[in-house]
Amino acid sequence: MTEEKTTMSSLDDEQRTPLLRRLTGANTLWIGLVLLVLVAVFGAIRPDAVFQVTTLQFLLAETAVLLVLSVGMTFVIITSGIDLSVGSVLVFASVTSALAMNAVAGGDATSSGWGVIGFGLLVALVSGAAWGLLNGLLISRAKIPPLIVTLGSFGAAQGAALLLNNGSNVAGIPDELSRTFGSGTYLGIPNIVIVAAVVTALGALLLSTTRFGRYTYAVGSNEEAARRVGISVRGHLTKVYLLAGTLAGLAGFMGNAFFRVAVVTGHETDNLNAIAAVVLGGTSIFGGTGSVVGTVFGVFIPAVLEKGLVIIGVREFWQPIAVAVVLVAAVWLDQARRRARNQR
Repeated sequence: MTEEKTTMSSLDDEQRTPLLRRLTGANTLWIGLVLLVLVAVFGAIRPDAVFQVTTLQFLLAETAVLLVLSVGMTFVIITSGIDLSVGSVLVFASVTSALAMNAVAGGDATSSGWGVIGFGLLVALVSGAAWGLLNGLLISRAKIPPLIVTLGSFGAAQGAALLLNNGSNVAGIPDELSRTFGSGTYLGIPNIVIVAAVVTALGALLLSTTRFGRYTYAVGSNEEAARRVGISVRGHLTKVYLLAGTLAGLAGFMGNAFFRVAVVTGHETDNLNAIAAVVLGGTSIFGGTGSVVGTVFGVFIPAVLEKGLVIIGVREFWQPIAVAVVLVAAVWLDQARRRARNQR
């Protein structure tokens, strides 16, 4: 029982550690400083373009959907898992939501009100949750590796979305939804960003202040030790993937509002972008370490990097190279930190 006691003791210490110290220990503070440095550098080169309200609004709105995906991915990676299906689940939920709204509105939901919109949201959440539950059961009960399960779901969800509307985008998104959450603002902040911020805050509270979050760290730190101290590892893993799927469904609904159409293409790399954001945010790919706050910074580092390179006139082909370099550096630093900790 020594190993199990050590694992749970470390988790107790984690809960008692002051917030600032936990953030610093997770490299969140340093990641935030990197983000500030990027903004300062691009701002010094092109202050006329960088320090504009519209630039910030577009940047926030463009990253809102990815941020919601990445919150769910944070929980998954902390458990030492992976979810390659979130981008396809997003597309599936987007398509089913749009089709459902059109169906209850008699074929075209463009002029529909909040009753139809609410039904579309419910369908999106249920669609995402269904795929998440399937992933969780196959991983936790059938003991199939997360990489294989979610790779299969990646193709299956994408194919199902294409079959539902013969590979075409789905129009008929309610104008009210697009006006309110797609392009609407509150005090200058895009409403879609406010939704993403609320989801992120709830995710951060869930991970850092609840038993669910504590169990998530425990499973990622040492699955066998967590099982021996009474944690239902299979049940918890199922819930984590269910959460990731549900958030992917919400992200699909948000995408409908933002793009004014259910888009079936263009999301092929959303899963990789979410994984990159989580890793850049300091969450260890080996599990047991990470934070939602760090993920927020991780989402914005590549976003700021890409938009900054565009603003200063760097050719777009350099953008994925720059993001890849930053990602590899983040993983290397994570491994170096783990080696240094193990040598103590």
